Amino acid sequence: MSRHPPRPAGVPRSVEELQLMAKDFIDQYYTSLKKFGSPAHMKRMAQIQQAIEQYRTYDLTSSELIYGAKLAWRNAPRCIGRIQWSKLQVFDARHILTARGMFEALCNHIKYATNKGNLRSAITIFPQRKEGRRDFRVWNDQLIRYAGYKMEDGSILGDPAGVELTELCVKLGWKPKNGRFDILPLILSAAGSDPEMFEIPAELVLEVNMRHPKYPWFAEMGLKWYALPAVANMLFDCGGIEFPACPFNGWYMGSEIGARDFCDTARYNICQEVAEKMGLDTRKNTSLWKDRVLVEVNVAVLYSFQTAGVTITDHHSASESFIKHMDNEYKLRGGCPADWVWVVPPISGSLTEVFHQEMLMYKLKPSYEYQEDAAKVHVWIRDRDKSNSDKPKRKFGFKELAR
Repeated sequence: MSRHPPRPAGVPRSVEELQLMAKDFIDQYYTSLKKFGSPAHMKRMAQIQQAIEQYRTYDLTSSELIYGAKLAWRNAPRCIGRIQWSKLQVFDARHILTARGMFEALCNHIKYATNKGNLRSAITIFPQRKEGRRDFRVWNDQLIRYAGYKMEDGSILGDPAGVELTELCVKLGWKPKNGRFDILPLILSAAGSDPEMFEIPAELVLEVNMRHPKYPWFAEMGLKWYALPAVANMLFDCGGIEFPACPFNGWYMGSEIGARDFCDTARYNICQEVAEKMGLDTRKNTSLWKDRVLVEVNVAVLYSFQTAGVTITDHHSASESFIKHMDNEYKLRGGCPADWVWVVPPISGSLTEVFHQEMLMYKLKPSYEYQEDAAKVHVWIRDRDKSNSDKPKRKFGFKELAR
C-alpha cells in the first residue's frame, strides 16, 4: 500500500501524479476482487490513462466509488468505530447539478441513516472537483447542528460551536429562534454558485431528550441532542479524484455528547449546574466534583439514547471493538493507521484498552481529508453581506421532497 504525502490545498494534481494515484487505487480495487492483472484490470487501467491524458481527469465507476468510500473509512486514522467500515451505504449523487438537488439528496440521506433510531452508516457523494468548474460544497460542518447566539453581555445562548454558522445563516436571511437547541438550516452551493439555504424538515431530525436513571431533576434541565452525527465538510480523495462534498455518518459514542458537547467549557458547559444539583463541593479540585459530574452526565446520555431506542455505543465497548479491528487489520494488511490522541476516548482514558495500545500514525489513500471552510474560500457573485430575507424562504416538507 503506497503512502502519499499531503499536497498544498487548491493546487491541481499533475497528470503524472494523477496517473500514479489512479493506478494505485485501481490496483487495490482489482486486488479486492481477486482479479489483479486480469484482462478487465488492464483494460480499465488503459481507459483511465487515456482519459487522464485527454481530459486531465477521469470518472470512477459506481462500484469503484463504493469500494473507495468504504476503504477511505477503513483508512481513517482518527476513527475508533472503523470495525463497521464494510457496512457503509454509499449514495452516488454525482449526477446532481443544483443546490436544491443536493438538499433533496441530503434529506434522503438523513432519513435513511436515522432509520427511526436504528442508525445506519451512510455517505452521499456529490460531483467531483474539475478544472474550470468551482466546487460543490456543504457549508455546514455537520448536517445537523444547533445554533449559537451571541448575546449582548458576551454570553452565548445555544451551542458555541454553531456561532459562526448561525451568523452566516442570519446574513442569508434565516430568522433566529433564540433557543438553546435550534436546528440550523443547510447551506449548500453547487458548482461555485452562491450558497442557498434550506430548512431541514422537522420530521427528519430525531432528537433525544436527556434524563438520568437516578436523578429526576436531570430531565428538568431541558437538555437534548440529535441522534445523527453526520460530518459534512470533509473531502473524499479517491484515485486522485477529489470530492469536496461528501457528508457521511456513523453513530455516536456516548462520551462525544456527554463529555465534549455538554461538558466542555467551550460548548454547553453544564458541569457547574449539574454539580450544584448533585450537592457537590465545587470549591476545591480535590473533591473531584468535575469527574463525578462527567460520569453522571455520560450515564444520562447513554440511558437516554438506550431508553429512546436510538443507536449509541459507550467508550469501553468502542475501545474493545477498535482493538479487535486493529488486530484483524494487522493480520489482513500488516498494519492499521491510528491517531492515538483521537482514538482514546475523552473520559476514563486509562480504563480503556486503546489507552495502553501502541499505535502508528500514517496516511493511506483513498482517504477523507480536512479542507478549508467553504465560507472562507467562496468567491461571491452577489454581495456577501446582503441579506436575502427578501427572497422566498426555502422550506419543504419531506413528503414534498419525496414525490
